[in-house]
Amino acid sequence: MIASTPLRESYLPGVRLLRQGKVRDVYEIDADHLLIVATDRISAFDHVLGSVIPDKGRVLTQLSVFWFEQLSDLVPQHLVTANVDEYPPVLRSHADGLRGRSMLVRRTAPLPVECVARGYLAGTGWKDYLATGEVCGVKLPPGLRESDRLPEPIFTPATKAASGHDENISESHAATLIGRAVLEAAKATTLAIYRRSVEHAAKRGIIVADTKLEFGLTGDAAQPRLLLIDEVLTPDSSRFWPLAQYAPGGPQPSFDKQYVRDYLESIHWNKQPPVPALPDEVVARTREKYLDAFVRLTGRTLA
Repeated sequence: MIASTPLRESYLPGVRLLRQGKVRDVYEIDADHLLIVATDRISAFDHVLGSVIPDKGRVLTQLSVFWFEQLSDLVPQHLVTANVDEYPPVLRSHADGLRGRSMLVRRTAPLPVECVARGYLAGTGWKDYLATGEVCGVKLPPGLRESDRLPEPIFTPATKAASGHDENISESHAATLIGRAVLEAAKATTLAIYRRSVEHAAKRGIIVADTKLEFGLTGDAAQPRLLLIDEVLTPDSSRFWPLAQYAPGGPQPSFDKQYVRDYLESIHWNKQPPVPALPDEVVARTREKYLDAFVRLTGRTLA
């Protein structure tokens, strides 16, 4: 597939830019709706890098749309449509630039907690286990190796950091932030989504080692409604490993941006500005990994 023209930053004259994240630009459409535009920016170690990955935003959007469809029976969701022909009139003149990389969504009150499901011991979970034998207060069996499959998936919430690292927290801490009832609903839904994704991905040769989900609330305080929001089971929010190459006892090859992190570690970047640009080879290889994950998981061609 020939790469599309990369998008570093969206520009929609006449539409209010509400916020700009590391990857997504969020616009206010009206009191009830937002437009999320996924750019081709890539972040690592809490910094947006100097390079973009062609087609990355399209992969993130279209893979999220696929998962929203697959999970619609498990949880309500904020997606209204990703079809630009169904967008409000104010967006019609921007249709070509938005096609394939944007979603019109319902506005919610996002939970200040990220909901993480882990089925394998990797990343910060592995570091926490080495230090304490636990992950987010969940006691694990002794003697586990890096990348080992856990006896059963675990729920490990984290705080959302405006800057710097997200912090793994215990369920009891998360309950003080969002309330016990909301936490229990988010936990049960997170684990149900994870189990569904693991089953689907395994049939397509991919291990979902862990994934990070976000939820928002709608309705009044007396009867809040939990909605799945943001991105879902993408290479940015999940750890995807090739099933055929799985060999616990160390790091695994991946379909996600771990490839970029490994490159940055190899050049001994101090993780402080100025941010580096990626060599053309790393950009091309990262793009291939994102596309490979998309095609394997969805069986679709990127639009």
